[in-house]
Amino acid sequence: MLLLFGFAAAGLVALAVVIGVIAFSGGGSGSNEVNDTEVAATMRAAGCTYRSVAPAPFRPNHLDMPTLTTKPNWNTFPPAGGVHYGQWAIWGFHDEGPVNPRMIVHNEEHGGVVLWWGPDTPQSEVDKLREFYTSDPVGVVATQILPFEGKTLGSKVAITAWTGDPKKYFKNGYVGTAHVAVCPTFNENAFKTFRDAFIGRSVEGVPRSANQPGT
Repeated sequence: MLLLFGFAAAGLVALAVVIGVIAFSGGGSGSNEVNDTEVAATMRAAGCTYRSVAPAPFRPNHLDMPTLTTKPNWNTFPPAGGVHYGQWAIWGFHDEGPVNPRMIVHNEEHGGVVLWWGPDTPQSEVDKLREFYTSDPVGVVATQILPFEGKTLGSKVAITAWTGDPKKYFKNGYVGTAHVAVCPTFNENAFKTFRDAFIGRSVEGVPRSANQPGT
């Protein structure tokens, strides 16, 4: 059963904090657009598949995702950007059960990097993901992802992010770039290269410091 972290009070408080930080900081002054040539080469050298694509079109203000069971139109698996639910998941390592990916995409919109594993991923690989998460947890979410519309990670692991220019977001159809790498096993150098390149580069302008573990 998916764990739904949609606690209304906590969500409102978190939203107020994020809005306040964005307002104070000016909503992100950099473009957050990244040349991912090095990331792509590193991931592929580690035996991973890598994709960098524009998310499928969607409307702002969560109009296309009113519930946690709404069918999404994601164009990557695991999802790396696009339509999402209005409340994001708690930042952290969720080994107690899978978190609804509709919420996780909202974490990506806020500049988060997501670590995923499949239902058949060995515990030893999950333990490596946890160690990697613990080394630098701000702005990171980790969760298992269950088979979804015929797609599954099986025994693999994955890492995703969503980057872009906050000044262009939703202008002329611009929705940033979704990055997803799927790997047969965890590779520390590859995952670190991916994380360091993309984390905190929110398409919405949310600073990484707002994405503290447990919030």
